[in-house]
Amino acid sequence: MMTHPAVLARLVEEYEMESELRASGPHGPVRQQVEDVVYTLCVSTGTRDIDAALTVARERLHTAWLSDADDAEAVARDRRSLSGTAG
Repeated sequence: MMTHPAVLARLVEEYEMESELRASGPHGPVRQQVEDVVYTLCVSTGTRDIDAALTVARERLHTAWLSDADDAEAVARDRRSLSGTAG
């Protein structure tokens, strides 16, 4: 089972935000949040470290966005054919 792209996007964004906060100073709760997000990203992508998890997540997101663009074009094409207009 693959994690939904919206969930991956949220996890990547959350990781990036919390990593920036962590870099600004040592904060106990932020550190735990980063560790939790890292764990979730790794489980969601089937990887064992954050670099690999981010790579896989971004590849899946890129593929999902391309697929969404293809789907949108197909819908537009179908609408044009149903309305009898040329595309």
